[in-house]
Amino acid sequence: MATNLSDFVLKQVGKSSQKIAVIFKKEEMTYGEFSADVMAFGQGLIACGMGKNDRVACYLPKQFETVTSIFGPAYAGGVFVPVNPGLKARQVAYILKDCNVRFLVTSPDRFLALKDELKNCPDLALIILTGKMPDNDHEMAQRLVSYDDFLAQGRGCDKPVYNVIDADMAAILYTSGSTGMPKGVILSHRNMIAGADSVASYLENTSEDKVLSVLPLSFDAGLSQLTTAFSVGASVVLMDFLMPRDVIRQAVKHKITGITCVPPLWVQLVDLDWPEEAVNSLRYIATTGGRMPVPVTRKFRKILPKSDIYLMYGLTEAFRSTYLPPSEVDRIPSSMGKAIPNAEVLVVREDGTICDVGEEGELVHRGALVGLGYWNDTARTNERYKPAPGQVAGLPNPEIAVWSGDWVKKDADGYLYFVGRRDEMIKTSGFRTSPTELEEIIYASGMVDEIAAIGIDHDQLGQAIWIVASAKAQGNLDIEGIMAYCRAEMPSYMVPHRVIEWKHLPKNANGKVDRKAITAELKKAEEA
Repeated sequence: MATNLSDFVLKQVGKSSQKIAVIFKKEEMTYGEFSADVMAFGQGLIACGMGKNDRVACYLPKQFETVTSIFGPAYAGGVFVPVNPGLKARQVAYILKDCNVRFLVTSPDRFLALKDELKNCPDLALIILTGKMPDNDHEMAQRLVSYDDFLAQGRGCDKPVYNVIDADMAAILYTSGSTGMPKGVILSHRNMIAGADSVASYLENTSEDKVLSVLPLSFDAGLSQLTTAFSVGASVVLMDFLMPRDVIRQAVKHKITGITCVPPLWVQLVDLDWPEEAVNSLRYIATTGGRMPVPVTRKFRKILPKSDIYLMYGLTEAFRSTYLPPSEVDRIPSSMGKAIPNAEVLVVREDGTICDVGEEGELVHRGALVGLGYWNDTARTNERYKPAPGQVAGLPNPEIAVWSGDWVKKDADGYLYFVGRRDEMIKTSGFRTSPTELEEIIYASGMVDEIAAIGIDHDQLGQAIWIVASAKAQGNLDIEGIMAYCRAEMPSYMVPHRVIEWKHLPKNANGKVDRKAITAELKKAEEA
């Protein structure tokens, strides 16, 4: 039984040390090699004075060192902090300072871009650099070590690592920070092990799988690709996303069996050509991080007739939450499914009572995947992590659940349907309107590529509905056509008050369309 996240890697050595664990570009790393590097990295931290639960951050694109920097700290009793490689120096420094990072793994070019900001990170004791060391850096020279030298030091260290049980901290994952400063979600080894075992069970992952790692490893869904694959001894192909077509090329090149992406990327991929090699090798595709437009799901059913489609929903605060079994995709493609194994998902009214069938309420997740709260932020932790509803009277210490802030409803068979974020719901003319529902209706018209529905303050209406969208291919947006379609397909209160064409819609660090950034830009333009 795994009690430390690194057990997923180490236990594979006894089964098949020559099995390929990670593929990056033209190179491969076996489970035997990967396990040796994980232990050397952990021993290197111990040799350099790491205390139990010290934070170890990694600010790198996807490569072998990135994956080792995640599982190495877990092995030794540290806490890994994967930093999105797309963040800028000030954002990175905020994260390093916020959770008192002591060890940072990065590249020389990223270090040079960070150097001035790192002066404000007093807890940072050691910076481990991949690649060629920078020249003549006297100011911070004593805090720098090459990655190769660091691993070599670890291989020569025989000090005991810290005892780790599954209740100990394993990771701090920072949200994208689209509102205010990002929050650090604390996850235990138990959270991540339970999540990996659960997801692997319903995806039916085995050691024969080859999983394409497309999403950022700092994103809970991206990290889940690693933990799920390693839990069963599967292989992971690392790719830094460049163009949608590259995803298909990698699927063909490596005979990929599983791909998970966010909906905006699937929207781009569905209109590309999928060679027969990819069609034949793909056992499943999955989506998370938002609702997949139904027309996209249906088109993929035709493009990839041999592949199962998993529609998933997750919370960073609880890692994974629900999935729709592939057998139900044709019948209810707009559903987010039911709770994953070993979790319970409830639909709850504001007073904490359970909603009736068809009644909208807040999604509450309870079980082994519920995280430990937000790092150093009691106030926001208490807003989101609260006692689970319906507990047995007499329990002296209430069980804590995650109150997601997501509005959902449940049908008579127990399947859940996403309505919208509580803080993104558009209140217009007295009606609560889901931006997600608006977007899906308009997307079904076939006249838009990417789309965001935004609520803009309005004196009479409360909020007016504005639609920001990009056109298909090289054409221009048919604004009048969209408005006519909306008037035909929507109740009057849902019909947008304005449709605006943008060539490209901004994305947050996890690849999702960033409604908050769009709202800020629209308000700025209005005030100008």
